[in-house]
Amino acid sequence: MELIFGETPPSSVMDSTSQTQESQVTTSRLDESQQSLSHVDVCGQVSMVDISSKADSKRVAVAGCRVLLGKKAFDLVAANQIAKGDVLAVAKIAGISGAKQTSNLIPLCHNIGLTYVQLDLTLNGKDCSVDIEGEVAITGKTGVEMEAMTAVTVAGLTIYDMCKAVSKDISITNIHLKHKSGGKSGHWSKNS
Repeated sequence: MELIFGETPPSSVMDSTSQTQESQVTTSRLDESQQSLSHVDVCGQVSMVDISSKADSKRVAVAGCRVLLGKKAFDLVAANQIAKGDVLAVAKIAGISGAKQTSNLIPLCHNIGLTYVQLDLTLNGKDCSVDIEGEVAITGKTGVEMEAMTAVTVAGLTIYDMCKAVSKDISITNIHLKHKSGGKSGHWSKNS
């Protein structure tokens, strides 16, 4: 192999070229489970899924998470006494905004026009937490699972941001998809 100006590259470049070629050969021999990943092409390269041939359908996703506040922060949130303002109202708005921004945050998510976003934030006195549930819907060509999970995550991060002056020992936990419906894969529920 010669460079553009006719000089032979140093052996370290040759070694890395050989490693790259070996890697490409290995990548082309992906097992069947990896080939079925929707965001990986047959050569193992990342790619955005082409959804242009899919039919529009009603798609809904529900996600959840829990923010463990600790007693002091929980009591202040419950009494609406956090200095920055109404934590639950601001977190709800942030979660809705987060759902609408998912494709800007997650590189291979499609930019889609959501038709519905709802967040419910519930105070849980048993463990001094806030339970967050987000539902997102669209009539379109791709699902909204990522938008639902982004919504609850951004709401959780907002709660942390608004309460961090009171306590840094706040945990955002159990971010998960609870339910999805619509599209080729149909209905799925975490508890089914």
